[in-house]
Amino acid sequence: MILAKKVRIIPNIEQEQKLWQSVGTARYIYNWTLARQEENHKNGGKFIKDGDLRKELTILKKSELNWLNEVSNNVAKQAVKDGCNAYKNFFKGLADKPRFKSRRKSKPSFYNDTDKLKVKENLVLIEKVGWLKTVEQIPTDIKYINPRISFDGKFWYISIGIEKKETISENTDISIGVDLGLKDLAIVSNIDKPFKNINKAKEVKRLKKKLKRKQKQVSRKYEDGKIRIGKEGENRYKFTKTNNIKKLERELKLIQRRLSNIRLNHIHQTTTAIVKTKPSRIVVEDLNVKGMLKNRHLSKAIQEQCFHKFISILEYKSKFNGIEFVKADRFYPSSKTCSCCGVIKKDLKLKDRVFVCPSCNARMDRDKNASINLSRYKKSA
Repeated sequence: MILAKKVRIIPNIEQEQKLWQSVGTARYIYNWTLARQEENHKNGGKFIKDGDLRKELTILKKSELNWLNEVSNNVAKQAVKDGCNAYKNFFKGLADKPRFKSRRKSKPSFYNDTDKLKVKENLVLIEKVGWLKTVEQIPTDIKYINPRISFDGKFWYISIGIEKKETISENTDISIGVDLGLKDLAIVSNIDKPFKNINKAKEVKRLKKKLKRKQKQVSRKYEDGKIRIGKEGENRYKFTKTNNIKKLERELKLIQRRLSNIRLNHIHQTTTAIVKTKPSRIVVEDLNVKGMLKNRHLSKAIQEQCFHKFISILEYKSKFNGIEFVKADRFYPSSKTCSCCGVIKKDLKLKDRVFVCPSCNARMDRDKNASINLSRYKKSA
């Protein structure tokens, strides 16, 4: 298995400028790759291979894009490869059509070549940036996979993939089902107490209230400083970004970072607690999150629960501990089936939080009933 190791790095002022230069290069070349592919497609051409685009880029570096020589050559090469891979995944139906990266919204990151990455005691060498201090020691004398440097709004990090063998643990013969929801994050068949929804916690509510207040302040400042441009009667405006707006936007990013870290930490704690019960098999629902987000009343709550991230983290932790991980069929009626007698209640509605069986009159919490049914799920041949 390949596990990611993420370590904070501490650059000085000059090194941070070089890191931002590499981030800008990676974003520019990625967007250039998408633009070339789209332009070629409109003209009736076929998909351009990443090798051909790299050759084209080498010619441009000698004339128009000579500023690319100031950063590592591998940053631009990998950005081309990432852009081409994004289109390949789109053609295969594995992802949506790739979009251009925005300076404001995209995650600042870039690739570092594995051959040029060197590690010493609490130091790491990044090509054309230099030796950077690390908060903790990066493993040495091993093969690094896909090193990436990123910025999360406050700190810089280096993440590397490390090959690790699966641990052989003595698991029980129990099969458990995990039902995900909005009232509670996860209801597990063999655990009586559900794992709470962290978005209902006092600290998260306080941060969300503060975020909303700061967003209103930014909106008002943009509105106060707007200038009408164009002819009279046209609704065209120019917005000026003052230092106060920049300061507020930095505060917004830090609040959003804090919220994201709280949610991720809660997911890690929940998945670790589930895996520590040492079952032989874990079954989860194959949720249609994209379809669920179309419900305008629940879309925000669904987005904050991070179901996709929860399932992916639980999956890799299960495999690492030798536990079979199963995704139940998307149309498996886990909530509508009685876990006592097996009768399907077809008229069950979303507002019915207690499942009452029409056949055996068994009463049970709707989500607990679903988790028990998931634990008994068997793949159809």
